[in-house]
Amino acid sequence: MRLLLVKTVFIASLAWTLPGCETLSALGGKDNSAKEDEYVGWDDAKFHQQAKEALDNKNYQKAITLYEALEARYPFGDYAAQAQLNVAYAYYKNDDPEAALAAADRFIKVHPRNPNVDYAYYLKGLINYNRGIGFLDRFLPTDSSQRDPGNAKDAYDNFQELIQRFPQSKYVPDARLRMVALRNNMAMYEVHVADFYMRRKAYVAAINRANHIIKDFQRTPAVPHALQIMQEGYRKLGMEDLAADAERVFNLNYPNGIPVADYKEKTMMEETWDAIGMDK
Repeated sequence: MRLLLVKTVFIASLAWTLPGCETLSALGGKDNSAKEDEYVGWDDAKFHQQAKEALDNKNYQKAITLYEALEARYPFGDYAAQAQLNVAYAYYKNDDPEAALAAADRFIKVHPRNPNVDYAYYLKGLINYNRGIGFLDRFLPTDSSQRDPGNAKDAYDNFQELIQRFPQSKYVPDARLRMVALRNNMAMYEVHVADFYMRRKAYVAAINRANHIIKDFQRTPAVPHALQIMQEGYRKLGMEDLAADAERVFNLNYPNGIPVADYKEKTMMEETWDAIGMDK
C-alpha cells in the first residue's frame, strides 16, 4: 500500500513538472529566437559598421558580441580578419587581458602575413604593460617598480619581438620608449628586493642582488642604489676592501650623489603618499 502511494505521488510530481519544463523551454526558445532575429538581414558590412560604432562609443562588450557574430557568420568575408584584430582590442579595453592575448595570438597564427599583424604584436605588449594595474593604482601615486615584474618582463619581450620582426613598424618608437620604462622598473624592483634583504640582515643575498643589477641593468637609475647597497653590505660583513671599491666606483660615476629624476612637480596627494611611506 505504501509503495503504491509513493508511485502515485511520483507520477503526479512528474505530471506537474514536465509542463513547467516545456514552458521554460518555450520561453528560452523565444529569447534565443529574439536574439537571432536581431541580426536577420545583416551582411558583413552591417556587422562591421555596428561593431565599429560600439567600439568608438566605448561599448566594448557590445563590440565584442558583434565582432564575434561577424566572424562566426562570415568567416571568409572581407571584414573577418579585421574583426579578429578588433575583438582583441575590445577585450583589452574591456579589462579582459587573457581573452585579449588569446585573440591577438590567434590573429598572428591565422594571419601571419596580414599588413596589420605588427599591431597584434604591439597590442600584446600593451596588454601585458597594463596588466596588474588595479583601480587604486590608476588614481593613487603607487610605485610601479614594487609590483611583481612578471607582466613587465612579458611586455618587454613582446615589444622586443615587435622590433625584431617589424623594425620599420610605426609602433616601434612607442615600443622603444615603453621598453626603457619597463627596464627601469624591473631594475628598481631588484633594488627593493636587495633593500628587503638588507633590512633583514641577509647581507650576502643583498650584495648578490646588487651585483645582478650592475651586471644586467646597466645605465638604469637602479645602478647607484645598487652600489650603495654593496657598500653597506660589505661593511656589515667586515669586508672593508670590497666596500671601499664599491664606494670608489660610486664616487667616480656619481660625484653629486644619486641623480634625482627630473619629474614634474609633485601633487599634494603624492607628497602625502611619500610622507606616510605607503610605498615602503
